[in-house]
Amino acid sequence: MAWDPKRPSRSSRLSMSLARAPGRALEVSHRAVEDQLKICGHKRDVDVFELFLSQKELTDVIDLSRFRKLKYLWLHHNKLHEITFLTRNYCLTELYLNNNAIIEIEGLHYLPSLHILLLHHNELTNIDATVKELKGMLNLKILSLYQNPFCQYNLYRLYIIYHLPGVEFLDRNQVTEKERRSMITIFNHKKAHILQSIAFRGKVDASWNPRSPFKQKPAKTVPTDFAFGNSVDKIVFDDPEDAVFVRSVKRSAMAFTSLNWNTVPKREEKYLEDKGAKPAQMLTITLR
Repeated sequence: MAWDPKRPSRSSRLSMSLARAPGRALEVSHRAVEDQLKICGHKRDVDVFELFLSQKELTDVIDLSRFRKLKYLWLHHNKLHEITFLTRNYCLTELYLNNNAIIEIEGLHYLPSLHILLLHHNELTNIDATVKELKGMLNLKILSLYQNPFCQYNLYRLYIIYHLPGVEFLDRNQVTEKERRSMITIFNHKKAHILQSIAFRGKVDASWNPRSPFKQKPAKTVPTDFAFGNSVDKIVFDDPEDAVFVRSVKRSAMAFTSLNWNTVPKREEKYLEDKGAKPAQMLTITLR
């Protein structure tokens, strides 16, 4: 075949093909949406409450803001990389995006009514960006993120629970009270400090949070003529928390109770002793 100077080179044809690729992807998505509308018999966009677009080999999706009352959207098992097609779907409550190739979820914060979100089996690597995008979803109760690269972090689950306290089921498992206590201890040292102080009836320094309901009480000074008893600790602490800690250690006790076998009569003694013998006694040992 003779060389034609007007014919574009192979690299040029490849560049033009890649430039037309997004357009083709949106065309495929548009066709999939229209097919679903025909199957469901919807003639008006306002009548569309659900769209089933899974397993369509989609790499991009057309803007779905025309479906203002859309509540359920299935997009799992496709080839999506990002989510930029949900900007005005404020009624959306269930979104299934699992088994794609999503690398970021920017745009999900436009969905305040979202209740169920499945994002497992994707390519999410930035856990902070993911949490930031999901923080504003106060109605989100069921979240699935497993089989993403950031799930390899040791404290991944507790980190998600700490930043998204409204989530009740994470990765198909219910969030337990033990996990909530653990995440407070690990990620919120101030709150853990307050809870521990309340447990020991201590005075709490609430200066770190002006809105805190706990008010700091002024430390009481001991008069110069005050005499301590022998059983009272004579150390005066400037920080009330130090006094609480010392008191908790000194008053913590471990008690072991067992039968005092010295008071239990032997077999021969049972026949010799009187009927009014005293019963066996219990022995309690307390360790501090």
